[in-house]
Amino acid sequence: MLATLIELQRLKRLDRTGWTLRGQPNGTESVAAHSFGVTVTAMLLADEVKARGLSVDGERVLRMALLHDWAEMRVGDMPRTATNYFGAEARKRAETMAFADIISGLGGSEAAYAELHEDYEQRTSLEARLVKAADVIDLLVQAHALEQAGAKGLDEFWEVAHNADFQLPAIAHDVVREVLQSLLEARTRL
Repeated sequence: MLATLIELQRLKRLDRTGWTLRGQPNGTESVAAHSFGVTVTAMLLADEVKARGLSVDGERVLRMALLHDWAEMRVGDMPRTATNYFGAEARKRAETMAFADIISGLGGSEAAYAELHEDYEQRTSLEARLVKAADVIDLLVQAHALEQAGAKGLDEFWEVAHNADFQLPAIAHDVVREVLQSLLEARTRL
């Protein structure tokens, strides 16, 4: 366990490369900072979905959000543009292999972590789809913060907000759509 904990520290220093590729300075956002944002967003989404009457496993949401980007400490933060060159399957295969190596020393918990990661990658559960929505929302919250501070050239990140489809049931879809709409409205006020 200690080796995994020590290795996970790398995520605190690993920059999200999408921002760097768009001219933002190194240190704009780390993978760990993004994972924190995704986890908080996923928790808030899950709580709102529950409050509106849809059953969701909040612990599963939090666990999945925390580990969704662990593989990046071995393969790096590969931006969407890199996938165009490597291919989605090669990227997914590399991340799956890296994740399996990372959790290989965790004994009895290994299978549970592998199942959470696989669910997130395949989006088979409501929880996985909520975490993916949280992943996108956190990206847009960061883009909004950067634009508030004067950053330009981030329009491509906002494309997903207009037609995002996370395959959510109606209640969860409405919650996510409301947040995305609020972000779009906040952006127009800049």
